[in-house]
Amino acid sequence: MTTLALDRPAPPRHISPAKGFQHALSLAWRGILKIRKNPEQLADVTLMPIIFLVMFVYLFGGALSGSTDAYLQMVVPGIIVMNILQACLTVGTNLNTDITKGVFDRFRSMPIARSAPLIGAVLADVVRYVVCLTVLMVVATIMGYRIATSPGEFVVAILLALAFGLCFCWGSVFVGMLMKSPGSAQALMFVFIMPLTFGSNVFVQTSTMPGWLRAWADISPVSLMADALRGLMNGGAVAGPLAGALAWMAGAVVVFFPLATWAYRRRV
Repeated sequence: MTTLALDRPAPPRHISPAKGFQHALSLAWRGILKIRKNPEQLADVTLMPIIFLVMFVYLFGGALSGSTDAYLQMVVPGIIVMNILQACLTVGTNLNTDITKGVFDRFRSMPIARSAPLIGAVLADVVRYVVCLTVLMVVATIMGYRIATSPGEFVVAILLALAFGLCFCWGSVFVGMLMKSPGSAQALMFVFIMPLTFGSNVFVQTSTMPGWLRAWADISPVSLMADALRGLMNGGAVAGPLAGALAWMAGAVVVFFPLATWAYRRRV
């Protein structure tokens, strides 16, 4: 009895960067389709911006700034940064879920670039960031927030916020590749994100903080990006905080992209 072997195309030994990027875009589209079929995945980026904005403005705005209107103008750019960072948590959790369910075993057998699943997942996450920013700005406008600069500066602010999320989400990818379960990945990332966002000038001026905390908050990537967005949306200095924020963003990519790639190759 003769057994006929099925011929399967062997994965190519070398894939050009252009072809690898096409593979990443295809997998990004897969991620977008998953969001469209399961819109409940957007619950965190639609509900959390509303909860934080309403809670902090109406509970603490009068006490911290004398009026909710003044506090709203100050806090909106900071909450943009905070919610973008929190939206980054999901990409690492989703990748961990795909690995534990065996989805990446299928990817490994396909003739695609090894990094395509990671890059595709990160690109698909942009949809979540856009939804988050849209919901936040609509609700803030209804509450009375007004952009004090030009439309062009506002567009630059939104693009910077998206770039900030794309850079720092590689840290989430790295953690997602290290942890053994989606729950542990999400919990560990939450432990890092919350002190990073609250230990900044998102909600209060750093001048009110103890010296040791102020020293960190003044150079925190969250504080620097929040100040850059305030300058672009409310008016004020932009160059100084933007330079610091861009340095943090570049550092995040330089550190976490290789680590995420290494952890991915080690895991699959």
